[in-house]
Amino acid sequence: MDIQILLGFILTVLPVSELRGGLPVIVEYTVRNGLSIWPYFLLVLVLNISIILIIFMFFDFLHELLMRTRIYRKIISGVLIRLQKNVDKVQRRMDNWGYLALMLFVAVPLPGTGAWTGTLVAWAMGLNRQKSFVAIALGVIIAGLLILFASLGFFSGIY
Repeated sequence: MDIQILLGFILTVLPVSELRGGLPVIVEYTVRNGLSIWPYFLLVLVLNISIILIIFMFFDFLHELLMRTRIYRKIISGVLIRLQKNVDKVQRRMDNWGYLALMLFVAVPLPGTGAWTGTLVAWAMGLNRQKSFVAIALGVIIAGLLILFASLGFFSGIY
């Protein structure tokens, strides 16, 4: 496997970049080498969607146990405080739009609105796991398509 593809996959699973950072790296590689983007695109989606399950499992099973340790509690408390700002925004929209608001929040292809944050918001709000998973996964797919089209220059004629 080429190092650029590996880098794209690693960026896809990191909390800050997610597929917003990983997919353009992979698209550039496939276009430059005349490869089909679709197998790589599907793998990026699967990787980013699998993060949802990993985060839910972590918070459902390990978070409370780790909260007993001082270092984890110190690190995570800052993250949870910042997360509360996103929870408040999504909560207001959830009252009117339901899980559609969660999906749209994740679908916005900007840093801090991907599967990691969407899953953390759903967990912090105590939302239904299955409905949240579907909403977040659909948001990831929409964001993935937007990033794919932007990476391929689809939107270049618009502005």
